[in-house]
Amino acid sequence: MSTSSQALNPKPSYVAELEAIYGAPRQAGFGSAVFYEPVIQADNLEAAALKHYQYFVGELWERFGEAAWMSPWKLIYTRQPGSKPDIVAELRAIADPSARLSVPMLLDINDTDQAQKALSITYDNSGVKNLTVHTVGDGQAMSGILVAGQRSTGEATFLILLLD
Repeated sequence: MSTSSQALNPKPSYVAELEAIYGAPRQAGFGSAVFYEPVIQADNLEAAALKHYQYFVGELWERFGEAAWMSPWKLIYTRQPGSKPDIVAELRAIADPSARLSVPMLLDINDTDQAQKALSITYDNSGVKNLTVHTVGDGQAMSGILVAGQRSTGEATFLILLLD
């Protein structure tokens, strides 16, 4: 996003809080980062999540190839309409074995209370109408999860965690 479009669409405070804990958008290919889009189409959450995943992986995407990075990509959780939003409990309840290894690294970090509060403010808001969790990785040593949430306004927030 360009500086001029950021001035027109500044990030909400909840995104800034999440970024302070998990990191701003970057092409690290390792660790965690938060991505925000002010408006995406209602049926485009997965495509936007993939775009941010590819950006986060950066040049490693080309080096190891799309097939490697997409082999672990799998939808492992979708919040059901009408369910009580509780991102911490939802993440802890994930059954996928590889994703379960990543969940504590997202939830139980240095300042656990602050991290969980930021996650809750971002993803438990009553305006969040679509929330999904995907597994990510390189098909070998690196694995993690991507949390994607979209509000009824079209705003979407993506949290990526990728570790070896």
